[in-house]
Amino acid sequence: MDDPIRWLAVAFNGLQSKLWTSIPGIIQSFDAVAMTCTVQPAIQALVRDEAGSLSSVDLPLLLDCPVQFPAGGGCTLTFPVKPTDECLVVFASRCIDSWWQSGGIQAQAELRMHDLSDGFALLGFRSQPRVIGAVSTSSAQLRSDDGVAFVEINPTTHAVNATTTGPMALTAPLVTINGDVKVNGRVDTTGDVKAGTISLQTHRHTGVTTGGGTSGGPTP
Repeated sequence: MDDPIRWLAVAFNGLQSKLWTSIPGIIQSFDAVAMTCTVQPAIQALVRDEAGSLSSVDLPLLLDCPVQFPAGGGCTLTFPVKPTDECLVVFASRCIDSWWQSGGIQAQAELRMHDLSDGFALLGFRSQPRVIGAVSTSSAQLRSDDGVAFVEINPTTHAVNATTTGPMALTAPLVTINGDVKVNGRVDTTGDVKAGTISLQTHRHTGVTTGGGTSGGPTP
């Protein structure tokens, strides 16, 4: 190989093979306290043996990858991370160890670049066998993968809908609804109900006469 262009191409290909940018992966485990995960890269590497033959081998597990949850301004959207979940691992251009351990602006603990040790896991990317069905093309949804439970906002009608086949609970010292309420079903309460100042539990009736007649209206 006397062609210098050919030599340069070989050299650049070798350099490029060691330059990690991003790779799809499969979650093996998740640490909810540290917010990190272990990921098996989903693309195999090609390795040449002594005879010159190429074979595909699994890349090593990627350990302690910080998991990205959408967040900002003191609010965070979290979700359960399970083994077999798919993700995309992106690799920092420099060593992230000092930043990950201490936050803030830090010196590089090691002078490595685009290394497999410096991955961040982004969840939500899916291969075709794992795509979810019935994706809404008209509303933004927070939903279960099976589509049975969801909360959605329609940007055109401004309607907000919540649907589930399971129970729904609100826990708060006070729940205020500014508007009319329509209930298509039974209402059970363990406490009192008031219409204006009239208590359902303690109100009295006017014009009461012993016998089979009908009393007057309730009084506060």
